[in-house]
Amino acid sequence: METRVAVIGIIVENEGSVSKLNGLLHDYGKYIVGRMGIPYREKGINIISIVIDAPQDVISALSGKIGVLDGVSAKTAYSAAKKGGANAD
Repeated sequence: METRVAVIGIIVENEGSVSKLNGLLHDYGKYIVGRMGIPYREKGINIISIVIDAPQDVISALSGKIGVLDGVSAKTAYSAAKKGGANAD
């Protein structure tokens, strides 16, 4: 199955949603290549970037589930090329 590489940029403004967010990231862990989190204490937010290598529908599902969490927003940037991936089901 073809996969794409994408970056999901996440901004967390509601700390109450962090456990749900971490649960989602755990559920999709086999597709996640890397994760970087930055607490921006001065603004009271957390910024997380996730690099993911997965089929298009998996990336869209994860991004959508993240985006409906209270106080959490997500945007996804995709690579142009589709690849046969080692992580594909």
